[in-house]
Amino acid sequence: MYFNRGVCSSQAYARKFENKAPSDVGEAAYEWLSRGLLEGMVSFIERAKDDSYALYGAIYEFQRPEALAALKAARRRKAKVKVVFDELGKKNGPTQKNLDAIAAAKLTRECSGKTRGTIMHNKFLVLSYNGKPVAVWTGSTNWTENGIYGHSNCGHVVESEAIAQNFFDYWTQLSEDDASEENRNWMDINAPAPPSPWSDDVVAVFSPRNDLSVLDWYADIAGSAKSALFMTFAFGMNQRFLDVYEKDDDVLRYALMEKEGNGTSLEQGKIDIRRIRSRRNVIVAVANNLELNILDRWVAERRSINDKSHVKWIHTKYALVDPLGAQPIVITGSANFSKASTDVNDENMLVIRGDKRVADIYLTEFMRLHSHYAFRDAVKIARDNGEDFEANRTRLSPDDSWQKDHYKNGHDRWLRRRYFSGVQ
Repeated sequence: MYFNRGVCSSQAYARKFENKAPSDVGEAAYEWLSRGLLEGMVSFIERAKDDSYALYGAIYEFQRPEALAALKAARRRKAKVKVVFDELGKKNGPTQKNLDAIAAAKLTRECSGKTRGTIMHNKFLVLSYNGKPVAVWTGSTNWTENGIYGHSNCGHVVESEAIAQNFFDYWTQLSEDDASEENRNWMDINAPAPPSPWSDDVVAVFSPRNDLSVLDWYADIAGSAKSALFMTFAFGMNQRFLDVYEKDDDVLRYALMEKEGNGTSLEQGKIDIRRIRSRRNVIVAVANNLELNILDRWVAERRSINDKSHVKWIHTKYALVDPLGAQPIVITGSANFSKASTDVNDENMLVIRGDKRVADIYLTEFMRLHSHYAFRDAVKIARDNGEDFEANRTRLSPDDSWQKDHYKNGHDRWLRRRYFSGVQ
């Protein structure tokens, strides 16, 4: 698993690189922001050492020169390279940038555009050896400056021949460039989900589908949390998950969001998120940056990696159910836990059960970014409410009085202390 830093809007970046765009700073800024994500992607590609290997990709935004150069190098090593990319030609879509990048990398013969459907939103590579799929690179990372270095993203490698075969079969269907209806019907026959019974601990799920039963399954899994739930949302929260976050119980529920909604759903999303925030067991952070030098020793931060970024901060799509428990569940991939990502777009997700190492890593990354953006969210809320930071400046407590809420039965801090300390 590889996670980029996801904090171009940060004090560390502002001080380390004088808040300049990474394109103006150069390699040092990009390396710091990548934090191993690009390196992990390139390392996966470099496993294709000779003509006994093949790489099959389905990439929505297929543009970053370093990544495309790695594929070109694999081709020079005689490995087979085939990539399906989004060529739907939609307004504000990636088609022309994809075509330009492919031409610049001299990969035209290795690439074919997906011209039918709605959004070819996948970001995966299948590695094959001697004609047999052996591993998959997947996750939420588009092959762009913003995808690799800007907003939060992950790359997840699965070393499983069975899962790799699932992805390769799906890739083969995508490469046919069929219409969405044909793809949905293919899913029913060749990639049924949710699994019944749920016997495998790693399940690959693909879209588009003929119904929303997979989205219902994700919501059921999220709702099954006995101790804690952690989810990231890039474009608001679907009603199924709002219902989970509004449950009246002592399950700790965290959410990390790019924004409360998208387009016409934004205002209602703000109302919904404000409502669930009022629950003592729900901790929501909506990403933001510090815009002004309003706090002592804090400086204004960049808003995004460049001026054209649609998603600025949170782009991951994962859910963690009881991640510190005996049977943690991780759901991760390219789909935004939405209707469109289930029955319209080309997408993929992994559902991983019982892998404590995977859950630990995802939880660590979640808390790193949640803590970072929760503070900035709080500052924005205070500013929107007209708070005077100079007049209301507070100091550290000189005694242990700050601990009281952590031991007050039912308080949100009491819930958090008990969960993270392992107290039952």
